[in-house]
Amino acid sequence: MKKRALILSLSLVVFAGIAFATVNSVYLRYYNKDSKTYVFDVKIAGSTTKVEFGSSRTASVTIQGGSETAVINCNCGSVTVKNNDNIEIVDGCVKVK
Repeated sequence: MKKRALILSLSLVVFAGIAFATVNSVYLRYYNKDSKTYVFDVKIAGSTTKVEFGSSRTASVTIQGGSETAVINCNCGSVTVKNNDNIEIVDGCVKVK
């Protein structure tokens, strides 16, 4: 019985951790029209991280943090994005679609 309760408790802790990480992140779909890979500074929940956007592709990226919004600092200034946004990168500039 103790073994079963321990397994159930550990399962709940893992599930709660996964749910917390999923809610507190920003998932983006992007299309980089440039033939250059960009690495931009991104601020999320007071922390700064670097995010890479591959060249000439449509892909997705998840920015882990503690918020559902983030600010991407690109060549054309700062752009605020939120969870599930679609963005486009043209000439090093990020645009929310």
